[in-house]
Amino acid sequence: MFTTVLMIEKPLVPTDVELVTSLHGDESTSFIVLMQPHGDQDRLLRALDDVALGELEEAVREGEEPEGHAALQPAERALHHSLESLRATGSEAVGQIVEKHPLDLLRSVVEQTHADEVIVLTKPHLVEEFFHRDWTSRARHKVGVPVLKLYAHSD
Repeated sequence: MFTTVLMIEKPLVPTDVELVTSLHGDESTSFIVLMQPHGDQDRLLRALDDVALGELEEAVREGEEPEGHAALQPAERALHHSLESLRATGSEAVGQIVEKHPLDLLRSVVEQTHADEVIVLTKPHLVEEFFHRDWTSRARHKVGVPVLKLYAHSD
């Protein structure tokens, strides 16, 4: 069985589920999903990314997104939805919310589960990517398995 640690920041949509479950053909897959809720410190970076991508309406709505502790309940719902979607394809799937130290948790999960790869499924984060401070760039220096970045689809 092929084991993938899947890092997400929003619920998986059907296109994303099909993408991650078909990457290894007919081989059975197991997913450990790490759901990162929005943090208080991320608001400015997200707004800058939205502006850079020409999504001005999204930039204006950043203030309406739940942050910090208020983001935990929506993150739990997103995680539950994502796990159910993966299981519906026949894949094994477990997961947890990342509350602190996401890269330390990632390294620990990879080591404990002997994961074969990490997939970071995210929307573009142009500012962080430019400075190599995005999850994928930082994860490549923390874990001893391949790290693949995929861009999440919209609802």
